[in-house]
Amino acid sequence: MKVETPRGPATVEVDEAERPRMLLVLTHGSAGGVDAPDLLAVRDAALGVGASVARVTQPFRLAGARAPGSPVRQDEAWGVVLGELRARWPGLPLVQGGRSNGARVACRTARAVGAVAVVALAFPLHPPAKPERSRAGELREAGVDVLVVNGDRDPFGVPEAADATRLVVLPGEGHDLKKDPARVGEVVAEWIVRYA
Repeated sequence: MKVETPRGPATVEVDEAERPRMLLVLTHGSAGGVDAPDLLAVRDAALGVGASVARVTQPFRLAGARAPGSPVRQDEAWGVVLGELRARWPGLPLVQGGRSNGARVACRTARAVGAVAVVALAFPLHPPAKPERSRAGELREAGVDVLVVNGDRDPFGVPEAADATRLVVLPGEGHDLKKDPARVGEVVAEWIVRYA
């Protein structure tokens, strides 16, 4: 599915549950795609608990950029995509999330798009080796429940437990969360069922 936004087209890959209890919308990080191991594991686990899952490739990635550019523009495009998805699946509770930069977008836009919760995978608390440039405010200001799943070896840092509704730190995992992606999926599926 293609969605036209003011920032260019976005694409959406949808996996529908047989009897959907919620809609989970996920997106990628700055340089990655929607086929990242953790996103695929979350999709599979979420389908198992009755969530229809939409994975969004944002306009900046389709344009070939490795950096998302202005948060305002990125969030504007995200809002258009989510508007389309909400119209296609009206009445389903919406949980949105993503990995790294995608987690930041999900936190920043949660209230505006009507999400009931956010799943933040590998939330990039700060640029590597620059802890003074904390992005914890994006977690605290989401306005909805936020699950953060980070690895204890993430060079982008690990948020404080107080900055999220639930923080799960996986031992031995880095920023890519690819050592045991199935565990990431389990953690997310276990948490999102409460919003169905």
